[in-house]
Amino acid sequence: MKKNIILILLVFPIISFSQANKLLRQGLKTTDLKEKIELFTKAIALEPQKLDAYFYRAIAKNDLGDYHGAIVDYSKIIVTEPDADSYYNRGNSRYSLQDFEGAKNDYAKALELDNNFLDAHYSLACVKLDLGEFEDAIKDFTSFIKKVPYNSTAYTLRATAYKALENYRNAIQDFNTAVLIEPNADSYYNRGVFLMEINYYKEANSDFNNSLKLNKNNSYAYFHRGASNLFLGKFIDAISDFSTAIEFDSVDFDSYLGLAIAYNKTNDVVNAKLNFDRANAILVPGKTITSIEQYKNTYWFQNQYFYFNENMNQLIKLK
Repeated sequence: MKKNIILILLVFPIISFSQANKLLRQGLKTTDLKEKIELFTKAIALEPQKLDAYFYRAIAKNDLGDYHGAIVDYSKIIVTEPDADSYYNRGNSRYSLQDFEGAKNDYAKALELDNNFLDAHYSLACVKLDLGEFEDAIKDFTSFIKKVPYNSTAYTLRATAYKALENYRNAIQDFNTAVLIEPNADSYYNRGVFLMEINYYKEANSDFNNSLKLNKNNSYAYFHRGASNLFLGKFIDAISDFSTAIEFDSVDFDSYLGLAIAYNKTNDVVNAKLNFDRANAILVPGKTITSIEQYKNTYWFQNQYFYFNENMNQLIKLK
């Protein structure tokens, strides 16, 4: 009898281990996230130290939007047997929760454990950009670019950091490089937006033309091209672009304001007032215009204040 008991005790862990592996394999095969979590949970119940099951369950939880649950699972691994992948993935879950400081620390730890972890390097640069740590972001993007010299997005993001520091010369160089590497709709659009900000309206207009040739469904490109046309005195073209932007978004108050200004420039008082009223109905419904501050959330107030203020005074007088 004692021998039988000993035999059972020796065989049971082997059976549990085999069953846990079977559940893990089943979890990896299925595409149903909830089923994955259920199978990995069962594997963990049979073998509590099965770290692979925690890792894959964390991925499934993250993909399902349960970022807190994913963080708990990744943390279990990190406490027991820390590795770069777990830190990196926990960083992604924290990033999804907008815990940028936590994400930054995890990405940095992943790099500490694996200095060649390119995704962690890139993500660390991105989160520093989000945190407004522009100089450090530039350093990290530069290091990443040395290892991956043909990633156009990295140049665009480094350009964004340079722009924030008002280093416009380096910013335009990076935007140009992004376009050279990948001359797609996004790279032209991003450079065009930057050129608008530094008042290079003709060059910006050209970029928006190129962007829209490649993607006719970018409503923002129509708006920005409309704005560039407005500043270039091409009022009919501006009206056409703002109207197209509104076809994508009927409550696009910035485009209605652009239309009001453009129509007023062509002395079409009726349409100028009509579109000004439409913008106001969205921005300040039922209120009287008493201050330009009521437009603080608009593109015009934030990016073209003096131009907008001058034209606002004219629009308010329309009857």
